[in-house]
Amino acid sequence: MMTDSMMTMSDPTLSNSVLPWLLFIPVIAGFLAWASERIHRQAPRWVSLAGMVLVGVLTLSQWPSVYPESGWWAQFQGEWVPAWGITFHLAMDGLSGLMVLLAALLGAIAVAASWNEVQKSVGLFHLHLSLMLAAVVGIFLAVDLFLFFVCWEVMLVPMYFLITLWGVESVSGIGRANAAIKMFIYGQGSGLLMLLGMLGLVFFHFQNTKVLTFDYDQLKGTSLAPEVAWFLMLGFFMAFVVKLPAVPFHGWLPDAHTHAPTGASVDITGLLIKTSAYGIIRFCLPLFPEASREFAEVAMWIGVVTIIYGGVLAYGQTHIKRLIAYISISHMGFILIGIYAFNELALQGVVVMMVAAALSNAALFVLAGQLYERLGTFDMRQMEGLWSRLPTLPPIILFFTCATLGLPGLGNFIGEFMVLFGAFKVAPVITAISTLGMVLGIVFSLALVHRTIYGPSASEAPLPAPNFREQSMLAVMMVLLLVIGLFPQPLLDSSAGAIAQVKQSMVPVTATASTLGE
Repeated sequence: MMTDSMMTMSDPTLSNSVLPWLLFIPVIAGFLAWASERIHRQAPRWVSLAGMVLVGVLTLSQWPSVYPESGWWAQFQGEWVPAWGITFHLAMDGLSGLMVLLAALLGAIAVAASWNEVQKSVGLFHLHLSLMLAAVVGIFLAVDLFLFFVCWEVMLVPMYFLITLWGVESVSGIGRANAAIKMFIYGQGSGLLMLLGMLGLVFFHFQNTKVLTFDYDQLKGTSLAPEVAWFLMLGFFMAFVVKLPAVPFHGWLPDAHTHAPTGASVDITGLLIKTSAYGIIRFCLPLFPEASREFAEVAMWIGVVTIIYGGVLAYGQTHIKRLIAYISISHMGFILIGIYAFNELALQGVVVMMVAAALSNAALFVLAGQLYERLGTFDMRQMEGLWSRLPTLPPIILFFTCATLGLPGLGNFIGEFMVLFGAFKVAPVITAISTLGMVLGIVFSLALVHRTIYGPSASEAPLPAPNFREQSMLAVMMVLLLVIGLFPQPLLDSSAGAIAQVKQSMVPVTATASTLGE
């Protein structure tokens, strides 16, 4: 039921008509791409690319000239299922705005990376790619919990078909169909736990207020018994930590990357797993502040294990996409530690790292796809000596490898150091141990470089140099990593208000510093 206290569409702050189009444009572009294949074989690629670019342009149009200290930049709310208090409520602030921009950029990169790789059912491929982007954008904008859950579950469906229908079979994996099923089961199973937590939160809010609503702003501050808050918080946390993924819930990711087409791998590493970090920041912490504070030490230790385990397993891989997958797992451990440090320095470091790691890891998957197009293999044992056969691509591989290990001057360095400095204030022991991940980062990065571009070459035959399309998408990511690494302030200013709002919703943690390692 809708209540008098709920804002209506007559409120000008909820009448921003651009936000729904950020969801609808990818859907429309996807179906147009599917239909346009009958007109021209290349048309779906251009239609899908245009949809991604338009989402990015419209997102930028919502950027304020002066950043508010807190609160939403833009909102849209319309009735959906009024009898159950469910609304079509979208909102954008600095955090969600940055994530939507990232989604539009990596969506465009995914289209460009798949230009030559995908040759069958091109229109259907771009339909699924666009639908997945629409679901991801919905996750970043939804502030009605039911709408968020719908987008969360829908996101997996197109990704399942992208891997099953256009994936690559590999001797290092379990088969593309099995990899897709494994990813789907992990995602759907953990999503049901979030649904239980969500319904529980709505029920207890209704018990307290007699208002039935799924609205995020109204559910914040719901009075819960400590044991109930713990139970509901764990439902949300499990859904997010499985998708993150953190050890020991990471098993689906390497297999998914092993068999996914390049465009899907770009979106998995850059968007799919980043939705989890966003979900923890946006929902776990503000909805369950006390339970999250008490759970912080456990979550941070999970992050430590994820960093070390991901780094060790990355070093042992011979399949280049599996190596990059474990690198991304290791990075997400730092993000988990930063989130549960609960201070603005660490949380803003998390935002920087989410963007920078998405760009650097996505670029490595693009490079892996380009090498596969030329060599027909992902096995690094057959890639040695590439510098003598392909002089253009190895320096680019070296650049993005340096980015992943946190070289000063690049975006990953800024994010990691902000996270570590922020976390050290509340958890010095955990932070000190997690720095081993930086050492492991050097090891697995050197392993990646050594196994691909150095060493004796199995053949002296030259390989085709990257064309303009391949160079352009890599150049965009290189420039962005340099800009973030050298001039991070615009990124920090954009997210400052959103992070301050999350911080304000949290219970002060100074009294529990001893439980976090001090």
